[in-house]
Amino acid sequence: MDKSSKGKRTVITVEVKKQIISKHESGVRISELATQFGMAKSTICTMIKNKDAIKGASVAKGVKTLKQRTQTMEEMEKLLLIWITERQLAGDRISESIICEKALHLHADLVANTPGASAEVESFKASRGWFEKFKKRSGIRSKHSEASSTNKLDADQFVLEFRDNVESHSITDKLDADQFVLEFKDYVESQGFVPQQVFNCDETGLFWKKMPRRTYITQEEKALPGHKPMKDKLTLLLCANASGDFKLKPLLVYHSENPRIFKKNSVIKSKLHVMWRANSKAWVTRQFFIEWVHEVFGPSVKKYLQEKNLPMKCLLLMDYAPGHPPGLEDELLEEFAFISVRFLPPNTTSLIQPMDQQIISNFKKLYTKAMFQKCFEVTSDTELTLREFWKNHFNILHCLHMIDKAWKDVSQRTLQAAWKKLWPDAVPEHVTEAVEEDVPIVEDIVFLGNSMGLEVSGADVEELVKEHGTELTTEELQNLLREQQKAATEEISSEEEGESRESVSTAKIKEMFAKWAEMQAFVEKYHPDKAAVSHATNTFNDFAMSHFRQILKHRQKSQVKIFW
Repeated sequence: MDKSSKGKRTVITVEVKKQIISKHESGVRISELATQFGMAKSTICTMIKNKDAIKGASVAKGVKTLKQRTQTMEEMEKLLLIWITERQLAGDRISESIICEKALHLHADLVANTPGASAEVESFKASRGWFEKFKKRSGIRSKHSEASSTNKLDADQFVLEFRDNVESHSITDKLDADQFVLEFKDYVESQGFVPQQVFNCDETGLFWKKMPRRTYITQEEKALPGHKPMKDKLTLLLCANASGDFKLKPLLVYHSENPRIFKKNSVIKSKLHVMWRANSKAWVTRQFFIEWVHEVFGPSVKKYLQEKNLPMKCLLLMDYAPGHPPGLEDELLEEFAFISVRFLPPNTTSLIQPMDQQIISNFKKLYTKAMFQKCFEVTSDTELTLREFWKNHFNILHCLHMIDKAWKDVSQRTLQAAWKKLWPDAVPEHVTEAVEEDVPIVEDIVFLGNSMGLEVSGADVEELVKEHGTELTTEELQNLLREQQKAATEEISSEEEGESRESVSTAKIKEMFAKWAEMQAFVEKYHPDKAAVSHATNTFNDFAMSHFRQILKHRQKSQVKIFW
């Protein structure tokens, strides 16, 4: 320690303490840890002595002490991050004040359901200071608009910006939409695009194991497992052309790269009817979107245009969702230079975006119908009760088959009618509103449900479809967090059962842990952006090193079992 630092007290975050403890448990010696982290051996020893308390602390990233924050605060911030991610999927805008308001709401809900925690309500103010610390802990960043100060996008808006009220639209929004409709008409005419060449894509969340709210099995006393408001979620990117005769292979993002059921059934992901991708948030990223354009959209549209003897050019229309790169045309491979890209004005997507004009809602009703049909077939053809099938057998593979069926069943008529608001000239005269096709679908769902002894009505189905896109409650956020943690645990467990467990020695893993610790200490010491480093190293620890840490723990447990 140099003289300049003498007398200064460095506060160590809880996450760093956990890393040190984990490294020690992996075989790294105290002296090595002291060197790597620039600490006294006595400091390391104190952490090891208190490891049970430190390891048991569930804290948000960046927190430095255990005493200054309650468990309620920790859970609130975790749920807040999930909520931000969910809203980011909607592609709307948010301000700091909205995040703080949501934080207060979540905190109050958690306190109300935690015995003896009522005194915490007044202690949390969601102040500017808390917000700044929350940004640093979570790694999220502010983004300044490149437009001028007169632009309607405020320069200090948050990167996950979305509207205060997603159900209402200002006069400005409607004027923007009307203006874009006129501009769009002039653009497609000047470029000579026909409906077959114009495509629209949009993301949507799907609670793939969610039943209507009031659903229950009348022959059984307990409610149907899985009908709770939140169970498990994925994100789909759907895309089709204005003529309605060509639908693209969807992009699907889940929070597990290799669900256990995939391994059990030897699933080859490249053979699926969706492009399968995964990240912890089940969220379409810029990278995933570009991969989809290069691997699915570009090749498929090129082949389609050739088969239809159409000019080799097309237009991809989309909104300003976070995963849609504004400079997409610059990212395209040379062979896909025939793709032009246009963006819808902010805050107008639900007004004029085709995918939001009954296509996605129709798809979700068809998915629900396919789900009810599968349940009906299983309970009719096997000895399984609906409750047994839903609890023990219904899995993500069933979901994939239903997504494929539902997307195929979205009619050409529905796809055409969705362009009436944006491009009415592209819609054939005989095509009416797509909502007319929803009625028999809902009636089929109600019939299938009633046939299985479930209490379900048309209103229940409509409510279910709306719930897929509405803001999650505190309880739903908690359920989503548990499901993601459960899936991550199962994936690690599944991977441990594979060849990787035996393909690398314990000594090699410990050696790599030591090298990683050295690299981490170096970057943390010399990199100027401490928040970015913390976010990056935590992510690597959570998603890479944790796998090998689990392998070591499994081997230690196995040795204990053998010994006894």
